[in-house]
Amino acid sequence: MQSDRPIFVVGCPRSGTTMLQLMLHSHPRVAVPPETRFLVPAYFSRRAYGDMRLADNRRRLATWIAEGRNTKFRELGLDAGEFVHAAMLGPGSFGSVIGMVFKCYAERFGKPRWGDKRPSYYRHVEMLMRMFPDAQFIHLIRDGRDCIASLKEMPWYKPDTFHAAANWAEAIDFGRRHARKLPEDSFYQLRYEDLTADPETELAKLCAFIGEDYDPAMCEPRHMAEVAVPRHKVWHSNTHREVTTAHAGKWVSKLEPWEIALCEDVLGERLSSLGYELTGAPRADREHVAAFKSAVSKRRTARARKYNRDRLTRLREPGPTAALLTDGQRMLAGLPRQRSAELLPR
Repeated sequence: MQSDRPIFVVGCPRSGTTMLQLMLHSHPRVAVPPETRFLVPAYFSRRAYGDMRLADNRRRLATWIAEGRNTKFRELGLDAGEFVHAAMLGPGSFGSVIGMVFKCYAERFGKPRWGDKRPSYYRHVEMLMRMFPDAQFIHLIRDGRDCIASLKEMPWYKPDTFHAAANWAEAIDFGRRHARKLPEDSFYQLRYEDLTADPETELAKLCAFIGEDYDPAMCEPRHMAEVAVPRHKVWHSNTHREVTTAHAGKWVSKLEPWEIALCEDVLGERLSSLGYELTGAPRADREHVAAFKSAVSKRRTARARKYNRDRLTRLREPGPTAALLTDGQRMLAGLPRQRSAELLPR
């Protein structure tokens, strides 16, 4: 029996997750849309929408997803009315309304399986598992020095080098934690450098993990960039070209000497454990290390505050959270399998 488990791509920003999204989207059975911005905000605001067993509440949540100013729904190429209708007719759980967006997107391409990509999801794996208990996660890792160098060039990235380094360290630490805690068939890690150097081999192994046959089209993701990467995201221009190793190691010329020293001082153990060679740069200045630690602390505090608020919400859940859109999700809920024709309106 072929898998219908949801697939989530995670990683530090600028790790190549958009390229991997397109590779997966190039598979004949898998659809992975451009990044959206409704899943996490909706989850943390779920009490406001009430019990999803009520069709009117499903309509309210679906309408916000379809019409919200910052949800990016319009970039999915879906009819808002049809999606809202599908959500109202779908299963009565919060995760089902969220998942219906991606199910509709997969239907747009005639594909039976869906995924989602957003780098910051690495912080929300537990939350995603609550909504999609049969989900599979792919963590793409890239040399932290390259991630930091690339983040510095992004028009949308406002924080400084210290926060960029803290972001990468956080992604790696979360990845280690997930690799320890999650089943082997639920969490998979691979390096950007290996993927670009030998995409066929790495994608074949990845397909084995998600339970799909490898398809050679996955090695040519540029053909999907026109339909799965919004034109305004000019920083993803490289996705319109062939897969290349040319972008690995650019940090050598992009980072200042003090930034290289900082990275190798505070990120050195992580870099080495992942197979990235260090230059032997001198120790970083104390004030730079202190600024990095301050950035780490601020991120940890903000995250803890948000999670603690959510723990209180969990004590008073407004209704069922887990989706009921896949065979695995329904089996975990003790329900029979559901035909795909029953999930969407005709």
